[in-house]
Amino acid sequence: MRTKRRHAVLAGSALLLAATVLLSLAAGSRGIAPGRVLEVLLRPDDSDASAILWSLRVPRTIIGIAVGAGLATAGVLMQALTRNPLADPRIMGVSSGASLGVVAAINVFGMTTLPAYIWFGIAGAALAGTFVYALAARTRDGASPVTLALAGTALDASLTGVVIGVLTVNVKTFDQYRFWAVGSLSGRPIDVALWVLPFVVGGIVLAFGVAGGLDAIALGDDVARGLGRNVGRVRLAAAVAAIVLTGAAVAAAGPIGFVGLALPHLARGLVGAHHRWVMAVSMLLGPSLLLGADVIGRLVVPPAEIRAGIVTALVGAPFLILLVRRGRTVTA
Repeated sequence: MRTKRRHAVLAGSALLLAATVLLSLAAGSRGIAPGRVLEVLLRPDDSDASAILWSLRVPRTIIGIAVGAGLATAGVLMQALTRNPLADPRIMGVSSGASLGVVAAINVFGMTTLPAYIWFGIAGAALAGTFVYALAARTRDGASPVTLALAGTALDASLTGVVIGVLTVNVKTFDQYRFWAVGSLSGRPIDVALWVLPFVVGGIVLAFGVAGGLDAIALGDDVARGLGRNVGRVRLAAAVAAIVLTGAAVAAAGPIGFVGLALPHLARGLVGAHHRWVMAVSMLLGPSLLLGADVIGRLVVPPAEIRAGIVTALVGAPFLILLVRRGRTVTA
């Protein structure tokens, strides 16, 4: 019965994602009928609808899928690594590392477009995450949940301070950085989507590869070793996957909150604590939430838009409170 329920939840999550993808392609300041959307996707033409879809909405929808799936899966990994139900992709300093990379690209190298500084964001995230893991691994307890959380929190605070310091003294950098920092899917060309997808796909494949090991570690390190698991190798692989997923997602769309924090809890409440199922459901619900937030932002004050990061914060906070009140925050 539990397996049937899990399959039903997975199928429902997939259908929800399909519906939000169609809505993302159809909705906006100029609405396009769903039938027309499918027609233009299958047979592009010279119409305005085709131009809007292929130049604007298809890229932002692909990025929304990649970023939502990446952040939600990274949230599952972070909560498992730190055994902290409040952990999200920021806890290992990865988001602040990406922010510092973007600031460096703008302030030091004079870059002004997202495709130009996305690689700096990914590199900053990778360096920050690697430093945190290496620092935690050199302690007496190794890369344990506590040391990872403490090292990540300390680095996040330090890098955030550096970013704020640079922005405070350089108004030009701040003007460019603030549009990225809000978190948005708009204004991203198809190149960004194509660059981000390989990182997200690779990170998700690695995450599923260590899911069984995370299930064993959740029972305790000694039990995991008794089951034949190499605890250090599992944690390292999970950390690498989380760093890759968070770095790519944050570099592409900016630091979008609550996707990686709230959705793993919802997934556990629906399918239990087995990490493969939690990841599978989370990677479907994450894009649904992010694309839904993006659509809401387009429709509230047309033709202007509210950034998706603002909408996820407004929706995510009460959503997480509701989960807590109903006792659905199941720990790994």
